[in-house]
Amino acid sequence: MSHEDFPTERPAVVTCGLPYANGDLHIGHLRTYVGGDVFARALRRLGQRTAFVSGSDMHGTPVAVNAEREGVAPEEFALRWHETYEATFPRFGVEFDNYGHTHDETNTELTTQIVRALDEAGHVYEREILVAYDPEEDQYLPDRYVEGTCPYCGAKARGDECDEGCQRHLEPGEVKDPVSIVTGNPAEYRERTHKFFRVSEFQEYLQGFIDRLEGTSNARNQPREWIEGELKDWCITRDMDWGIDYPGAGAEDLVLYVWVDAPIEYVASTKQYTERVGPEVYDWEEAWTEGGEIVHVIGRDIIQHHTVFWPAMLRGVGYTEPRAVMASGFVTLGGKGFSTSRNRAVWAEEYLDEGFHPDLLRYYIATNGGFQQDVDFSWEKFAERVNGELVGTVGNFVYRSLLFAHREYGGTPDAPLSDEVRERIEGAVADFGEAVNDYDVRAIGRATVRLAQFGNEYIQRNEPWKLTDDDSEARSASGDPSGDEPRGPERAARVIRDCVGIAKAVAVLFQPIAPDTAERLWGQLNEDGSVHDATLDAALAEPARSFDAPSELFEKIEDERVDELNGKLEARVAAATEDDADAADAADGGDGAEPEGGADGAAADLEPLADERVGFEEFERLDMRVGEIVSAEPIEGADKLLRLEVDVGLETRQVVAGLRQLHDAADLPGTRVVVVANLERAELFGVESDGMVLAAGEAADLLTTHGDAPLGTKVR
Repeated sequence: MSHEDFPTERPAVVTCGLPYANGDLHIGHLRTYVGGDVFARALRRLGQRTAFVSGSDMHGTPVAVNAEREGVAPEEFALRWHETYEATFPRFGVEFDNYGHTHDETNTELTTQIVRALDEAGHVYEREILVAYDPEEDQYLPDRYVEGTCPYCGAKARGDECDEGCQRHLEPGEVKDPVSIVTGNPAEYRERTHKFFRVSEFQEYLQGFIDRLEGTSNARNQPREWIEGELKDWCITRDMDWGIDYPGAGAEDLVLYVWVDAPIEYVASTKQYTERVGPEVYDWEEAWTEGGEIVHVIGRDIIQHHTVFWPAMLRGVGYTEPRAVMASGFVTLGGKGFSTSRNRAVWAEEYLDEGFHPDLLRYYIATNGGFQQDVDFSWEKFAERVNGELVGTVGNFVYRSLLFAHREYGGTPDAPLSDEVRERIEGAVADFGEAVNDYDVRAIGRATVRLAQFGNEYIQRNEPWKLTDDDSEARSASGDPSGDEPRGPERAARVIRDCVGIAKAVAVLFQPIAPDTAERLWGQLNEDGSVHDATLDAALAEPARSFDAPSELFEKIEDERVDELNGKLEARVAAATEDDADAADAADGGDGAEPEGGADGAAADLEPLADERVGFEEFERLDMRVGEIVSAEPIEGADKLLRLEVDVGLETRQVVAGLRQLHDAADLPGTRVVVVANLERAELFGVESDGMVLAAGEAADLLTTHGDAPLGTKVR
């Protein structure tokens, strides 16, 4: 692994968190898979040798429980969902080089080898723990086979989570009054020997690793509370039949915890790719054991697994540590969490059945906010982004330019590319490369849209349709006393040549975001080969001399269509029953598309609502303003504090905020925030703070505005 800018000489692996083979995919699940696909395609644009891999997570108690409910074997149940995912991802342009699953022979063998190596190196030991036991069935019960009472809030709870109450994660032995879901009879706790991985031995290594790690700031900062605190060892076995057997004496009736074999599938899937294409094309061992560029794209609810447990395992067997972890935010629906129990979701299959092109959704979820921020989906917002940015900006520029070029010149005019446009394209290419090295999926897409925006402004400013007749030469002469610029028809040809060049660059740069659309545009330009094989150099290469009349790249979504889609969604939500809830919630995947707190997006350990009320007049005394962070820098001697300069419209304020361990200072400038402007001044570590930046929760999720309210606007 290097920390050089991409592209490097080392092979790269881009992985996506494994979808849990336990239920239908909705558009929230697609956030990380589209993001991973965009990033892998963008790396290839730069010329980076890249393998994009993932697979289905087949093991774990939810699969076993739901398979039992259906009366089928867990393998049959999980394989059915695996095959569904394998067919669904390509329909959204998510093209893995290899998509395996955790129960296949490659992963089973590799997992066995790695765990055995950890054991032989002394990184695994045995310990007695309390495990629920069903005396009637004479079997130990894994977490999801147990129900009882939450010891914290008294609500009904599963063995691993208080899913109907406070949403806390529960350890084995914590649930009170345990009941076996196998028989419905009371369960009892018995001591049981399990295997533990000595994660605590790797604490010093992990502290260095997290400082080296690249990617999104939430992935770098969130794990510090574990790595810098008391790092506990990790139970890596479970009492069940479904899974990969623990490879060692004395554990014949235990299987490996799902989070052992799941990340090893990244390696196994890369190995399968090599077996298919040959090591001369891509060598998995060079990537995983000789310092390749490993990039994990995940949901933020599984950051701990990928930045603590997984790198410790890799270190223990001498494999390459991850170079970067990109952790996405969640997708909400109309401002609320997805609820599969209430059928309050836009399902992947449903989206396609409505006749929408997958590139529209890819663009929406890839460019709507930063990758680590939550994205809210509504049919109104979706239509607004499609109509305004794809139809009105990208599509409008390309269509009007190529149509004019075809009608007047039969294709690309015989004229040189202007210096102005060359510089603009070069700037867009540079922005694209910078976005990749910043792990900024949104900026990868915005580089193209900004170039198309310039194209629209450029063609409108030059009005080539007024320059194509002979009389226009005389009209243009008065506007160019120097005589350096071409005039009349010659100038029109230069302008249209520039526009065709911009259109070709748009095809090259937009391919990671909208691969099918970029390929159609490539074809309309009559370019040789496929845009998928092009690198960034093609953005400035000479366009084809002739091409046919273009067709529109995108179609406008009418208001009536939005109303129809909203009506369908509301009808489904209203028709869903509470009985559906139990079955559907159990089918939620573990890929980070939804918070750990549950399908409705409830977070664990929420504080109770305050009983004491404040009057409206008292609330109005708060002067809250829209601001923008201008600069951010650490405060010497303060582990958690940053000194911010915040523009609040009327002036720039200095604010001290406890964001240092949760946000990278370099990422904050340009961020819109909400500031309490009339808070009494305070001094922290010798630095005056003149205001307060508002943020939500332990993760310090910065509050911002939905639109672009002017700086200084009062929040009411």
